[in-house]
Amino acid sequence: QVQLQESGPILVKPSKTLSLTCTVSGGSISTNATYCSWIRQPPGKGLEWIGDITYSGRTYYSPSLKSRTSISRDTSKNQFTLQLNSVTPEDTAVYYCNGQDLKTENEYWGQGTQVTVSS
Repeated sequence: QVQLQESGPILVKPSKTLSLTCTVSGGSISTNATYCSWIRQPPGKGLEWIGDITYSGRTYYSPSLKSRTSISRDTSKNQFTLQLNSVTPEDTAVYYCNGQDLKTENEYWGQGTQVTVSS
């Protein structure tokens, strides 16, 4: 059974960097046709896609966040990481990691972690 778990600070000061890690168990992030994503949901709003890193390490980012976002991975630890720079209170949200197997169309979600940007 594939499981994803987010970890990282829950409070970040404005202008600093938000950094979250997703640890995957029960499956490999480098398996062919696997996409790993970060998605967030600000309070009172819908889900917002942040970006992906593919099984080959290629990255894709939301145009609105691209200038501040970096997604990387550590295949030896089966983890992928989100870094969002220069955060503001508008980046306060529940952040989710997500995994998709494009061959089987299975999709897996972490439980989500609330991150608050505040001084």
